Amino acid sequence: MYYMVSTMNGDAKKGIRILRQKGLPADLRRALKVAREKRGWSQRDLASRLGIAQRHISGIESGKIVPRYDTLLELVRMLDRDILMVPRALVPVVQSLVRDHLKGQSGEGEERSLYAGSGDDEETQEPRDEV
Repeated sequence: MYYMVSTMNGDAKKGIRILRQKGLPADLRRALKVAREKRGWSQRDLASRLGIAQRHISGIESGKIVPRYDTLLELVRMLDRDILMVPRALVPVVQSLVRDHLKGQSGEGEERSLYAGSGDDEETQEPRDEV
């Protein structure tokens, strides 16, 4: 993430600073850990699958290490997840869809339509008798 700082001499390049997070957000770290544990993997198991040290996984989960984007993407995908860029105004809607999808679901990896409830598809409904 970048931001501009106005400078007295007008040199814009000197006014650009990189903002670095001190750690991944706590909810993301928690989600990564839960996803790893649901698979029954230890930090060492996940690290060996990614080809990195176990202490690196520990550092990411504890917030002491901010992984590079490519490492984070690989880690997330190894846990059968993905990273999605969503317009900020739609974040509550997407979070609600995810919560609804996971609520009461037996298999977390299952896919279901976001638009039709179970049994609402025209193809699965039995034809009605006309009177």
